[in-house]
Amino acid sequence: MSTSESVLETFTGWAAKAAGTALEPFQFKPGPLGAEEVEVAVEYCGICHSDQSMIDNEWGNARYPFIPGHEVVGTVVRLGEQARGLKLGQRVGIGWYKGSCMHCNSCMEGAHQLCGTVKPTIVGSNGGFADRLRAHWAWAVPLPDNLDPSLVGPLFCAGSTVFSPLLEFDVKPTDKVGVVGIGGLGHLALRFLNAWGCEVTAFTSSLNKQEEAKRLGAHKVVASTDSAALKALAGSLDFLLVTASADLDWNSLIATLGGKGRLHFVGIVPSAIPVHVFNLIPRQRSLSGSPVGSPASMSKMLEFCARHQILPQVEHFPMSRVNDAIQHLRDGKARYRVVLDASK
Repeated sequence: MSTSESVLETFTGWAAKAAGTALEPFQFKPGPLGAEEVEVAVEYCGICHSDQSMIDNEWGNARYPFIPGHEVVGTVVRLGEQARGLKLGQRVGIGWYKGSCMHCNSCMEGAHQLCGTVKPTIVGSNGGFADRLRAHWAWAVPLPDNLDPSLVGPLFCAGSTVFSPLLEFDVKPTDKVGVVGIGGLGHLALRFLNAWGCEVTAFTSSLNKQEEAKRLGAHKVVASTDSAALKALAGSLDFLLVTASADLDWNSLIATLGGKGRLHFVGIVPSAIPVHVFNLIPRQRSLSGSPVGSPASMSKMLEFCARHQILPQVEHFPMSRVNDAIQHLRDGKARYRVVLDASK
């Protein structure tokens, strides 16, 4: 038996019936609640470019009817009999992943996001553009009381994606760090790194974002396509975080790194990265990439955000206008994340 406050036999969401189509109201039966699952009544859900990619089946793994949504904030309304650490009425967040095996080496080491059978929230199952969402209890991360739940949703995807490398690669407050791309991920990276204590350089293709980048936490702003400006930074950075999804002059960007510097990707750039090993070996530079963080790193991120009052810059749409919100994202108008209010 599950501990329950509210049982719905049928869930209602907004689904695409085919690739690239508008979302329509859609009902489905979720089946029995798993012993280790929690059921969350959705209050808010962010919209991510990954939702758009899945709607359009860009990655070839969408299953229709498809309900997007993986930046979910809501309250626990049902608990499976083996769910741990949560209680009814507690506000939690769920991001790109909603489950993992809990017994492989990666899970046992605390790197649940690297589990070989990790369960994405919107790949092969229905996401958070709905009234309810289920997840394994470990992936429903409690929110601190002093974070605004209407703003916090994007932290569970965009926020976790840019925060996790700070922990993974031991970025220090004394480091000089660059952020490439000032968008949904990049604007949070600037806020995190500034509060972390780093000297922060923003790389952007739009210098009209210069003042905004500084407001978000950058100490310097450089045009990512200005070869002379990149050359002037040669050997000066310890860490370079790429949040952009565009092809750039990677060898010039690598040259901005000092000894043991790292170029780290969290944005999905479209083409292969042509890099000569002579740009890596002599100064022991590294290339790497990472997904979202583990549940434990998300908890640390939320604690950090609560301490420094770091929140995404968002625009709100009612869930009933989800198609307008998606078009707003498609048009490149989002500054910098869009959040849907499920009550409207």
